[in-house]
Amino acid sequence: MEQAAVVVDNAVSAAPKNDWWGMLLYCLVVFGIIYIFMVRPNKKRMAEYQKMIDSMQVGNRVMAGGIYGVIKKINDKTIDVEIAKGVVVEVNKNAVATVE
Repeated sequence: MEQAAVVVDNAVSAAPKNDWWGMLLYCLVVFGIIYIFMVRPNKKRMAEYQKMIDSMQVGNRVMAGGIYGVIKKINDKTIDVEIAKGVVVEVNKNAVATVE
């Protein structure tokens, strides 16, 4: 009986008790991979989109919400887009998908 107790006691003491450095390193590697493959490309895409929005001028053809039209007026947060002769709609700048 005593030998069985010794074997169990040795197995328990052989398990790592404070291996938090390995877990910390694992978390840092995972967050690094997430940053490289998700955060950086999204920041780059958003910077390009903001540059496109800032470059809009009266007379440009845009697609906003799936509707094509020509910019007639640019406000702070919205633009007026003519979608047909005499039909002007006000659209949020962030709804613009493309500028031609």
